[in-house]
Amino acid sequence: MARILRQDAEKLLGEVPEENTFWVCDGRSLKSMRDLQEALVEMAEETFSYHCNGDKCDFSAWVNDVIGDEKLARDLSKSTNAPMAAKSVSARIAFLDAKLV
Repeated sequence: MARILRQDAEKLLGEVPEENTFWVCDGRSLKSMRDLQEALVEMAEETFSYHCNGDKCDFSAWVNDVIGDEKLARDLSKSTNAPMAAKSVSARIAFLDAKLV
């Protein structure tokens, strides 16, 4: 397992470029892992199911391909509902925040 350094944590927690914004089907736009966590806490189950179902997990793909966090992407791909996904994102943010001190 690769060691996460302070600069890695800063990059993972930072905002993505405007062109890589995640547009949620409910109209929200997400530019960071923190935005994703906040959205998941408030997200209706129908919205979560639109983005994550048996065929796909848009949140996992975005986190992997745009943010670059393979571990969180794997965790999100296993999430079956918004609260479970929010918990995974919250735990990852806490872990990364600890690297910033």
